[in-house]
Amino acid sequence: MFKGLRLGTALAAATALLLTGCGATADKAEPGGSGSTEGLTGLRFMVPNTPGGGYDTTARAAAKVMDDIQVTKSVEVFNLAGAGGTVGLSRTVSEEGNGKLLMMMGLGVVGAQYTNSSEAKLDQTTPIAKLIEESGAIVVAKDSPYKTITELMTAWKANPKAMAVGGGSSPGGPDHLLPMQLAQTVGIDPKEVNFVAYDGGGDLLPAILGGKVAFGASGFGEFLDQVEAGEVRVLAISGAERVNAVEAPTLKESGIDLEFTNWRGIVAPPGISDTDKQALRNAIAKMHESQEWKDVLTKNGWTDAYLTEAEFTPFLAEQTTAVENVLTKLGLA
Repeated sequence: MFKGLRLGTALAAATALLLTGCGATADKAEPGGSGSTEGLTGLRFMVPNTPGGGYDTTARAAAKVMDDIQVTKSVEVFNLAGAGGTVGLSRTVSEEGNGKLLMMMGLGVVGAQYTNSSEAKLDQTTPIAKLIEESGAIVVAKDSPYKTITELMTAWKANPKAMAVGGGSSPGGPDHLLPMQLAQTVGIDPKEVNFVAYDGGGDLLPAILGGKVAFGASGFGEFLDQVEAGEVRVLAISGAERVNAVEAPTLKESGIDLEFTNWRGIVAPPGISDTDKQALRNAIAKMHESQEWKDVLTKNGWTDAYLTEAEFTPFLAEQTTAVENVLTKLGLA
């Protein structure tokens, strides 16, 4: 099973946006101080890609649950898109000491820090927690001529260069790795794949609906509203099992020997105080334990893959090393 990154190609071009931060900590005059998370105030949650994508959906769901269960008060979620998430990564690293900032991230940012030649790296951040895993999905517009994954693969194998494939991440990210591994599995040279990168599922969706790509590869949770509205169809999901949120077979059920899952987690700026670090980790831990978060997981078809900082830190280091090694072998990092 694919859980992380083992294969990738890349694209270079990055820009960094460095803004200063307040470096604030929890107000110790309130219950949120001294590592407590009751009513933690002033928290900002950065999404490093466009609205509507997987990072955005996950961050906003987490922020709402934290507010609803009153471990935080009025969390502000904001988007800072660009360069596969590395604009947001650069901002996070530049906010050294700011204990009121979180950044949603995942496999896509792990790859983008190398494919976009980012000076900021994830090992400069403060890992907080890993949250979820999610199956990828192969998605087409409602008027697509392809009704099944078998029909789509037949057409793709016949002329791979003629069929544009869209993904909501930069090359080296999960939405790029899924179609590349899918191509390899069905007998297409990955170098023949006409991959078009979009900065998050929010940007990918119009391309699918507008026929700019023959199909999209992304987390299925990013398109649930459009699936329910009948605007897009999920032909297959890439995880080991079907999910209740969509009526679609797995790739393996369809005779394609591939499993692939993406993951998402949370990091904070470097150099934050122990008090702020504990407050942030407590807030996420209490969110994870809540029934409200369990309901979010069920609604979106996400797999609970929670890891605390002690487990997430080595996991993140392993994923980063794996990505760098693969991209280095390909001459892309």
